[in-house]
Formats: sequence, C-alpha cells, structure tokens
Amino acid sequence: MLHLGCTDWPYTEMRLEMGSLLHLEVAGIAKNLWGLDFDEEGLDKLKERGVGNLLRADLENLDAVPLERKFDVILAGEMIEHLANPGLFLRGVRRFMDPGSLLVITTVNAYCAFRIIYYALRGRGGTAEPVHPDHVAYYSYSTILHLLSKAGLDARRVLFYDIGREHRPHNPFYLNWINDVCVRLSPQLADGIIVECVLG
Repeated sequence: MLHLGCTDWPYTEMRLEMGSLLHLEVAGIAKNLWGLDFDEEGLDKLKERGVGNLLRADLENLDAVPLERKFDVILAGEMIEHLANPGLFLRGVRRFMDPGSLLVITTVNAYCAFRIIYYALRGRGGTAEPVHPDHVAYYSYSTILHLLSKAGLDARRVLFYDIGREHRPHNPFYLNWINDVCVRLSPQLADGIIVECVLG
C-alpha cells in the first residue's frame, strides 16, 4: 500500500500525541506500507518512532520519486485540496498503478452544509472563512470526477463522509446539530467526499 501525504502536516506532532495519525493506523493493518510526503520534519518524527519505507516527495512531481513499484491500494487522504497543480499529481500517481490498483482519494466537500452555514453566520465580509491554513481548493462531486477524467482515471464509486468523532467536541453544538439534520436530509451535504478510482 502507498500512503500519500502521510505526515498530515502541519498536525503531525499533535496527531502522534493523540494517537490519531492515519499512517500509523494504516500500518497496523497493511502488509507492506510506503509513505510519501514533502514535510521533512514530519517524516523525521515518524522515523524517530521506527516507521520505515518513508520518502520525501513532491506530490506534484511523482516521476522524480526513486520508487519503482506498483501498489494494490494508494491512499490520498485529505491532500489533493493542498495541491496547486492537482492534475500533475493525478497524472504522476498513475506510474504506481496497474489495472488492478485502487486509488482512494478523500477531500473536503465544497457543499458541506455546516461549513457553509458557519461561514454565513461569521460574517465580516468573507474574511472569517473556516478553512485549513494550507488548503487552496474545494472539490464537489462533479469537479473531482471531471478532474479525475482529465487525468485518465475512472471513478468506480463516490461516497460522502461525515464529521469525524475527533472534530465534533470542538464544534459549537448548534453546528453539529445543523450538520446532522442536513446530512440526514441530503447525504451530499456531508463534510467530505471519498472517491475510489482506477486507471481509465
């Protein structure tokens, strides 16, 4: 398995302290796991904990990665929204795929109900947007599928995921309530999107 964006920058240390770093959770179930990330400091922290098979890599220039393997599963969790050139990433990741490979992408949903409502309530002319400091894009069902198609990838399945348990205690109660009502009525208003795709 290949995990892209494995350090969860800039939250690596916090995730390690909380025991919630996805790469370590995946390592507990994957037979053979490789991790790529551009965050050298985060990679060093993982190496200090004995994690192996880690490479520093620019995810928009995967052709330069000194790794000649194909993977059954490639996980790109919550990282495509950080990339200035997602098309370069998607074309590059193809080198690690064969016809049986599954690329799993998760990303923030552009039409997430609680974020839209929270943004509307915060006011201040749009300057109080609740966004991760490193995000450069939001994706919807249609835009992520269009982007994948342009890169020669076919979506097998699209799902929506809701607010994680780790985030709920930090949200105002009314946002969780609004979210739950909206998602019950329309699942496509959930927090994020999961796309399973294969070579086209």
